[in-house]
Amino acid sequence: MSAPVRFLYSFAQAVATMTLYREGHPARDRAIDGAYAELHRLSETGQVQFTFLGDEVVCGKEPLRQLSGWEWAKRLADAGMQRVEFDADVSPADLEEFLEEVSARLVLTAPGSAETRQLLTRRIRFGTVGLRGGAAGVRDPEEEKRAAAPVDVPRFVYSLKEEADTLRWLHEQVQDAQQLHLAEAEAIVRSLTVAMHGDNEMLIPLLRLRQFDEYTTTHAMNVSVLAMALTEFLGLPQRDVRTFGVAGLLHDIGKVKIPHEILVKPGKLTDAERAVMNSHTVEGARIIVQTQDQLELAAVVAYEHHIMIDGGGYPNMRFRRDCHYASKIVHVCDVYDALRTKRPYREAWDADRVLAYIGEKAGSEFDDRIAQAFTAMMEKWEGRVARVTEDGETEGAEGETAVSR
Repeated sequence: MSAPVRFLYSFAQAVATMTLYREGHPARDRAIDGAYAELHRLSETGQVQFTFLGDEVVCGKEPLRQLSGWEWAKRLADAGMQRVEFDADVSPADLEEFLEEVSARLVLTAPGSAETRQLLTRRIRFGTVGLRGGAAGVRDPEEEKRAAAPVDVPRFVYSLKEEADTLRWLHEQVQDAQQLHLAEAEAIVRSLTVAMHGDNEMLIPLLRLRQFDEYTTTHAMNVSVLAMALTEFLGLPQRDVRTFGVAGLLHDIGKVKIPHEILVKPGKLTDAERAVMNSHTVEGARIIVQTQDQLELAAVVAYEHHIMIDGGGYPNMRFRRDCHYASKIVHVCDVYDALRTKRPYREAWDADRVLAYIGEKAGSEFDDRIAQAFTAMMEKWEGRVARVTEDGETEGAEGETAVSR
């Protein structure tokens, strides 16, 4: 059992014990001492940070797979403790006070704002995770009820800059060193999941394009977010949500092999240039297969995401067959974000026009059921879709945000 897992088990035991025994009881003292001993061992190397994502617990950036489905993760998130940070110099008194806070929130007897602010000036911090400004729009009553947080819950402002920088580095590594780093790709997807579930509610944060040279990075992150949102909307297991998220993140990885002048050409491509551009699907699948044997699904999606239901698109298949479900999901997400983005050769389409196009092409270009689900999702969560900058600033509901090449 890893040190983070041992601490969280002892932490949960201490909270449970404190609800049963009053201050000064030997069982209570033993539970607190045990939790502090585990935290002290864990924090010897510096600050400790936990994020609770429903069915997953993340320590720093590493998922604790032993705690998949751990019931306390949801309880803590629902109590406004989606993220908890412990400084290296936490004292036993700090931990005991924090455990009392947790116990109070779990039984809905949280302290007033003055007490909370005093607690937060010390060496343990907790709160929900969100982007600056949130998203525009009004939630329905059921969403409002689910998202309701206990009083005086602080908020960690989340940034997408590190994820975007990591993805740019990942692309550079593929281009220069012929290496695809799975750990970094999975870390980006986990971080995007945190941003999507900030404040205990669904948010679809789509990164705003700053300049066209960054389109590949921005588009990959947006397709990953949309693919995870749609997979979740369709009711698939969380394991599939993140697996499809990685596939969405890497769907255009083959574009690192496309000459820059073709990628950024403002006008129509020649037939020869179009052939080179279309090769990114095959190149992407080849890159993934040759460098990561754990990403078979991502390789399939990279190869298939431009193939239409009626057999059109590319690459051409000698023998017609059905594409993978994940490829169909990524396909509709890919086209949506591309059309919603301003490109050198045309303006961005508005959301209604893109959704109308997807509806029109359902059954021919797109899988009919997936196209319908995507439209229903965007209509239901319309107020939860926001274009954001890399520093986490939201810029209102979707705005200026190509046909996908």
